Amino acid sequence: MKAIRIHEFGGPDVLSIDEIPVPQPEKDEVLIRVHATSVNPVDWKIREGYRKEKFPSKLPLILGWDVSGVIEALGDKVGHFRKGDEVYGRPDPTKNGAYAEYIVVKANLLSIKPISIGHTEAAAVPLAGLTAWQGLFDHGLLKEGQKVLIHAAAGGVGTYAVQFAKNKGAYVIGTASDQNIDFLKRLGADEVIDYNMESFENILHDIDLVLDTIGGDTQLKSIDVLKPGGRLITTLAPEFVNEAKAKNIHLSSYMAQSIPKQLEEIAQLIDAGKVKPVIDQVLPFTEARKAHLSNEQGHTRGKIVLQVI
Repeated sequence: MKAIRIHEFGGPDVLSIDEIPVPQPEKDEVLIRVHATSVNPVDWKIREGYRKEKFPSKLPLILGWDVSGVIEALGDKVGHFRKGDEVYGRPDPTKNGAYAEYIVVKANLLSIKPISIGHTEAAAVPLAGLTAWQGLFDHGLLKEGQKVLIHAAAGGVGTYAVQFAKNKGAYVIGTASDQNIDFLKRLGADEVIDYNMESFENILHDIDLVLDTIGGDTQLKSIDVLKPGGRLITTLAPEFVNEAKAKNIHLSSYMAQSIPKQLEEIAQLIDAGKVKPVIDQVLPFTEARKAHLSNEQGHTRGKIVLQVI
């Protein structure tokens, strides 16, 4: 099979198109014929070698930790899936990913994909969708009627967070560039702040929850817009713990986990027409280098999908 692998850490040029054997599933795994995958910041961070401690992986390594495809074979102990099932999920980021024609994944990391969309759209969901879901609800404890500020609202995580929060009944505020203001309002945002023209910390106050995927000064300034007892949840390092504590703000970080039950709930929202994946561009998976360059620039609207079939 064809697979995109790295044999060393470095820039996009280390992504290599290799011909390798089709992997075989262990007892608790399934073999998936990959139809599509997508690019996330963790992909190029691992490629660069930034995440060697958090994700200890053996080289050569296949990148890509979103998958949508069809089960081709099952391990002996897999009882809840069948050959031919269309599934999606986030594979284990310490093992080979989905920039390949086939991937083996533990069955307990997968869910049946949304039936109303194809594999191209479904591949854009798992990692970003789970990150948004867990940030808002598991860690952010977002409730109906609360105010939530979502930074980088037009990005991969942000587009799901806007839709999930709106569906929950929250008042949704996003930060984005001016070309994404109307787009985000159509997606469900009640208010969008152009970060190039306005300083959100001078406008907002009494926010219940901030979802931060940017860090740095954005994280620090977010402390000032939260009400006492508010929550600042970040996908990055919690850099300003003392400042948050001084203002009675809960600041914590997290990394998304593969929880099939949540993928099922997200699929239900998609099939009900309440949530839709936002895709910036679709490329053949052999153009992974181009996709990485685009993703690293940080101005993608939604997700970049790599099409395998």
